Amino acid sequence: MLVKVGTAAALAGTAHAAVNARMLRRAVLPGALPDVSVLLPARDEAHNITACLDTLLAQQPQDRIEIIVLDDGSSDGTREIAEAAGVRVASGTAPPPGWLGKPHACRQLAELARPTSTVLVFVDADVRLEPEAVASAVTLLERHGLDFVSPYPRQVAGSPAERLVQPLLAWSWLTFLPLRLAEHSPRPSLAVANGQFLVVRREAYRRAGGHVPDAVLDDIALARALRRSGARGGIVDGATLASCRMYDGWTTLRDGYAKSLWAAFGSPRGALGVLAWLSVAYLVPAVAALRGSRAGLLGYAAGVAGRAIAARRTGGRAWPDALAHPVSVVAFGWVLVRSLAGRRRGTLRWKGRDVHARPLGG
Repeated sequence: MLVKVGTAAALAGTAHAAVNARMLRRAVLPGALPDVSVLLPARDEAHNITACLDTLLAQQPQDRIEIIVLDDGSSDGTREIAEAAGVRVASGTAPPPGWLGKPHACRQLAELARPTSTVLVFVDADVRLEPEAVASAVTLLERHGLDFVSPYPRQVAGSPAERLVQPLLAWSWLTFLPLRLAEHSPRPSLAVANGQFLVVRREAYRRAGGHVPDAVLDDIALARALRRSGARGGIVDGATLASCRMYDGWTTLRDGYAKSLWAAFGSPRGALGVLAWLSVAYLVPAVAALRGSRAGLLGYAAGVAGRAIAARRTGGRAWPDALAHPVSVVAFGWVLVRSLAGRRRGTLRWKGRDVHARPLGG
């Protein structure tokens, strides 16, 4: 019985991913650009920031775009590299009580943006943009009358650990989030964004109150704050506009997800519930297939097909990686449990700072 339930869930998820893949808003040819401020928070990003700034300085039309880097207490020469690139660099202040580092840095950047900029573009240092990425994303915002868009970058995965875990990001929202409904729904729980590349109207950002001080998942928390204030928007296609390699191996991937994954599902009970459901849908059928179950084989094939659909639509690697989807779910579960344990013990840290935050609300 459990095998059939899991197979039915996997088939439904893959069917939904296929629909979402067709409905995902695609990049458009850029139109006239208003004044835009591109905002880059940076803490110890000397290994990343040169390549990122090179792509920002190549954005067109450059006369409508200002670039601001906020040096958030770096100790590795990040500030000097940014200054040498010729962009505006500001010194960030330490986060006050109740604030986490990145939301505080982003809030400072928004306050530093020139008065004429009607659109704010937040970019992470590990993102590489194509020359018309900013203009295309802003045109997409304007054309569809949205208040924010999050062009999802092509996720670069090099090591085996990255290839196992990173594709689950795109797969998860394509499989479980009704994209078009989420754009216009008043429900904050349906609001999703990716802070790697996030484009928001300045007035909408102001109405929402800006970045949420104690949100470890700052991008999703901002999207939900925007939704509560009446803003419309969500994830759009960014595979041809940007790329990002979040982590460069198992250790950084493990620690990077551990710092924040505990907050993604509202509570430990919610997190374990999600993990149980993923196990039923994507592990139980695969195990049954190994024992000769036809229903299990169908469920396993559905999970693999869903991963392949997500990979092809978001610029990832479909084969042979999709075949290891059950292993990916196991790896995700291990990191999630490790994150929950670290949160309970109070041992989570990132870039030299303790992670004291609350989980996402609805």
